[in-house]
Amino acid sequence: MKPARSLKARALQMLAQREQSRAELRRKLMPHAMAEDAERDKPGETGDTAECAVSLAHVDGGAASVPAAAACVDALLDWLEANRYLSQERFVESRVHARTARFGNLRIRQELAQHQVVLAPEAAQALRDSELERASAVCARKFQKPPATAAEHAKQARFLAGRGFSPETIRRVLRRTPRAEPALSPAEFPAD
Repeated sequence: MKPARSLKARALQMLAQREQSRAELRRKLMPHAMAEDAERDKPGETGDTAECAVSLAHVDGGAASVPAAAACVDALLDWLEANRYLSQERFVESRVHARTARFGNLRIRQELAQHQVVLAPEAAQALRDSELERASAVCARKFQKPPATAAEHAKQARFLAGRGFSPETIRRVLRRTPRAEPALSPAEFPAD
């Protein structure tokens, strides 16, 4: 049986795989902190409390204490930030870089908000400046030909909206693509 990894080892392993936000790492570490806390509370066992400087006293008579585990995780996250293992700036940069080619500004901002981080003003401006080109590229990759009918136009607009592009950008992208001319009815044929 493998020995249980400490919270610090788990956090470092997660950060080695990819950049994580503080909120995301906290959410992932909390169940492990609660389990460690409960393990330390078993009768006859003395857990190593050097990992967390915060006292892990229990209040529910054996049930894991959420505030104590949260304090332990927060102390670890503070240590990770102080030693530059955890960086919100690096997380934002990597997340924006990974999402830029496929998603619009609205989607990228929404994902960052879920991680409780905000986009720097200069990065937000760079995204705004490139959104039209990115939307055109995404549309061209998905749809090989411009919309010929109103239904195809609506389908492409919904696709781009689902990717987080603004309505104005969607209008501009779909206006750029030439629509097929409607077929002439027999009455409209030019006379020879």
